[in-house]
Amino acid sequence: MFPNIQPTKKGHATMKNHNVVEFKDRETPADALSEMLRTGAQHLIHQAVQAELEGLLLQHANQVTRDGKAAVVRNGYLPAREILTGIGPVTVRIPKVRTREGKPVTFRSALVPPYVRKSRSLEAALPWLYLKGISTGEMQEALKVLVGPQAQGLSASTISRLKAEWSEQYQQWRNTKLDKDRWVYIWADGIYSGLRSEENKLCALVIIGVNERGQKQFLAIEDGIRESTQSWREILLKLKQRGMNPPKLAIGDGAMGFWAALEEVYPKTRSQRCWVHKCGNVLNYLPKSAQPRAKQALHEIWQAETKADAEKAFDLFIESYEAKYSKATICLQKDREEMLAFYDFPALHWQSIRTSNPIESTFGTIRHRTKRSKGCLSRDGMLHMMFKLGQCAEKRWRRLRGFGYLGKVIEGTAFKDGIEVISAQLIAA
Repeated sequence: MFPNIQPTKKGHATMKNHNVVEFKDRETPADALSEMLRTGAQHLIHQAVQAELEGLLLQHANQVTRDGKAAVVRNGYLPAREILTGIGPVTVRIPKVRTREGKPVTFRSALVPPYVRKSRSLEAALPWLYLKGISTGEMQEALKVLVGPQAQGLSASTISRLKAEWSEQYQQWRNTKLDKDRWVYIWADGIYSGLRSEENKLCALVIIGVNERGQKQFLAIEDGIRESTQSWREILLKLKQRGMNPPKLAIGDGAMGFWAALEEVYPKTRSQRCWVHKCGNVLNYLPKSAQPRAKQALHEIWQAETKADAEKAFDLFIESYEAKYSKATICLQKDREEMLAFYDFPALHWQSIRTSNPIESTFGTIRHRTKRSKGCLSRDGMLHMMFKLGQCAEKRWRRLRGFGYLGKVIEGTAFKDGIEVISAQLIAA
């Protein structure tokens, strides 16, 4: 994602032997991303300090009082204080311990020593720090960007304990019940990280859902084979076991094994192919000189105001390109019905349900990462990486545009060209 650089003086950088980027002498941004970074930084530091504390308590686990109780125990927190970072102040709370018997023990965090008030500048995205710490073992470097060289005092056992906590969070999340919400739309995609395990390229199969209140959430992040029906079948059956109702519409790329699995597990759910993927696939069959005009012709299909106009534009594209570029027209025609399903849903939702953009935009940074050497990332490391990035993304998601119509979609209200169909009885009344 970023080259390995280290600032030397204002505005300049040099190469460094790790992959975490440090920045300094920048203006503090004041936007939603900065707020997300501050929140994530606070959580990351809290987890690291708690892992340090657990290490200290473990060291003194054999010390007990005369009545058999632990001699060294937790004792609340010191007053909250702020550490200044390049993205603004981050509030930290340092825990305390007390000794019931014997020599007094004091907890001192190597990460946040007493009286420290200022950290090194941070402008790299926090999800990337999560990824660096989980996927490559560079947790010390990630934390060093947050709070400076004090992070070098963290022991390997503390970092391992922190990773284990994230692993536990992931396992708890993937078993969370889903029956408290009614899920209306789901988006599915297979994300290749660009990283490799010992055997092959790693892929995460991801599903995002939106509930009746318009809230988008990650429902599944599992490893598997993107084109495999069996991989997607296992995921969908797991979602069904967790209580997910049959969604009204599923959105994704047509090349996945997801669709055959969906037909088996949720046969009543309608399908909408992603127009971004479809346009890219069709244009790949055309020479570059013909692509701009063809791209505009494709846009006239899925941006048409009515399904009838879209059908006309569809037929015009086939007529215009079939003779010279039959592979392109075959690619477009094979999913014709599924490409136009969105017209039967509220127009305010079209922007969201015509593409798998919620997944693409969340994990786009991973696809553009620096290529890594073979064997550098484990299966679990990738899943934890995606889970942590997804957690950060969820915090800044807004509710689905036009969420007030979701109840009508659930009830089965008919829509034509994005407009609610009013029955003849209601008109007569």
